[in-house]
Amino acid sequence: MQNLYADLETLLADDPALLDEHGKLNKNVLITRAANLDEGFLARLMSSDAIKRQFFTAVGDTLIFDKARFQEFIANKAFLPDSYTAFRNKIGLTDRSGRFLSASEDVVLAWPYKDCVLEGGMTKEDVKRDEVFWNTTLAPDDITRLFEPKALTGFELWDAQAARADKPKQAESICAGDNLLIKGNNLLALHSLSARYAGKISCIYIDPPYNPPSASNTFLYNNRFNHSSWLTFMKNRLEVAKLLLKRDGSMIIAIDENEFFFLGAMIHEIFPEHEIHFISIVHNPRGVQGANFSYINEYALFVIPKNQKSIGDRKIDQDEVDWSNLRNWGTESERSDAKNCFYAVKVKDGEVVGFGEVLDDNIHPNQTVEDGDEYEVFPIDTKGVERKWRYARQSVDEIRHLLRAVWRKGHYEIELGKDFGMMRTVWFDTRYDANAYGTQLLKELVPGCEFTFPKSLWTVHDCLRAAVGENKTAIVLDFFGGSGTTGHAVLELNKADGGTRSFIMTEQLAYVRTCTRQRIIEVIKRDDLQDVRFVYAELAEANEAFAIRIRSAVDDGALAAVAADVREKGWWRYKVDQSLWDWDEWASLVFDERKQVLLDSLDANHLYVNYGDIDDADSGLSMEDIAVTKAFYEGEA
Repeated sequence: MQNLYADLETLLADDPALLDEHGKLNKNVLITRAANLDEGFLARLMSSDAIKRQFFTAVGDTLIFDKARFQEFIANKAFLPDSYTAFRNKIGLTDRSGRFLSASEDVVLAWPYKDCVLEGGMTKEDVKRDEVFWNTTLAPDDITRLFEPKALTGFELWDAQAARADKPKQAESICAGDNLLIKGNNLLALHSLSARYAGKISCIYIDPPYNPPSASNTFLYNNRFNHSSWLTFMKNRLEVAKLLLKRDGSMIIAIDENEFFFLGAMIHEIFPEHEIHFISIVHNPRGVQGANFSYINEYALFVIPKNQKSIGDRKIDQDEVDWSNLRNWGTESERSDAKNCFYAVKVKDGEVVGFGEVLDDNIHPNQTVEDGDEYEVFPIDTKGVERKWRYARQSVDEIRHLLRAVWRKGHYEIELGKDFGMMRTVWFDTRYDANAYGTQLLKELVPGCEFTFPKSLWTVHDCLRAAVGENKTAIVLDFFGGSGTTGHAVLELNKADGGTRSFIMTEQLAYVRTCTRQRIIEVIKRDDLQDVRFVYAELAEANEAFAIRIRSAVDDGALAAVAADVREKGWWRYKVDQSLWDWDEWASLVFDERKQVLLDSLDANHLYVNYGDIDDADSGLSMEDIAVTKAFYEGEA
């Protein structure tokens, strides 16, 4: 059958409509052409005697095409050399006859990678790479090793003193309450964090790659996943993130219209016990021109526990407060209807300063009574009817800050104006402008930072305040750390209310040191945050270090140097027999081909050093890194 597949490749290689972006046969296209009995396609197949013998049966003078046999052959061919083989483009479910469901005319699966794990090794947006997939059915041992906790290295401890000196301290351990930034693949970082923080995260806020269809987008993330790959990428991360959340924890996901519907459907599947709310946030009032609409908003998906009050109230500006009389009116509003609601509200210099005790039923005061330099105001209406206040005496102290005294025609009226209200589903505020409070703010803090289109600080701040504004000890996780806006927002929340919330962020792209890490350092320095500790660390790289060097090599000398190190210290894929490797033949390839062959030969299971291997001599870790890593995994969060 292998020769038959080679014949098929030779036969169809000159038709670009049948090939994928790598110049390989596109199995989805072939299956679709077969399912539709495309005449031109069938004519091409019949032109090869070998293929005609396998998939066509002669009935008299007529050839009958065995569509099911052809589709099964295509579906099960190993288009890539990894263990997921036939599952690159479809889930491995079949009907009773053994046919793949996605090859059926009756059933279509729109999410072909659902049983896969996508490593998501993003590097730079302008460097396209083949993503590493693992099928959960075919490669469970590989996935288990992939998800094992990883060793950490490069520990730095920053506080106000270190920030001012621009010199980190040695982090001897990671303590409860420490803010944490980890550089490395976020899927692997999440599984590493679960060893210490499972069930301890109060809120997760993420701003994942939006996956826009335009090839010219300038996001630093890899936004070139197709829908099904993007969903797998997110599903893998959301499933482990859910394990980190407290039972009453919340998750907030920033997203735009490109994956809005797909993400919402998947969230319903992963979080069936949660409520899901879609908040529209106007972040670009100038708009982004489309063919039919100018987009000025994006979304925040709030995933919160069902049947409980999880979201705090919104703050209302003083000039927008709706004032009403504290005195009751209408039915059941008289003094006799509630004995604990007839008492004096004390006013001094036009301000409410306190409250008297409930009056005996036999005492009947005037509406406003002058008492030295104070006034006592009672709930009596303009017709002299004794009514009651809307709050009982035992509870009115709690809302004193919401009251005001208004002088009207010789007496005081007491008004109630709430500066808070239930959170709404459309947010519109100049503070959410991503240019003014995202891009410009980042440039001020970290000049030269290469990160583009950061979120407005106040968008993230208000999302977090809604979720953990009342929880001053919350741990907030962001595994798409980006430019560090989430960490900055947590520090702003604490600065406003004296909280001790902490953040954990992960980011794998190169700017994590020059932008993400530096932003937090600059905020600590600018605001002189004396009580803040911030620890930076990196997942200890093994083959990932070689992969970075290979991709970065620009000449033969650099590539030859990394090849020598790979040969001596690298982890090779199990299919690569080093005894048969011909280095002379490898050297004869063109430069880009040599890079790709070397990359393909690295074992994707050994991109980072597993925690279980840190004591091995080949781990490359220092004694200090080993000690802090052990303290991290064996300590308490």
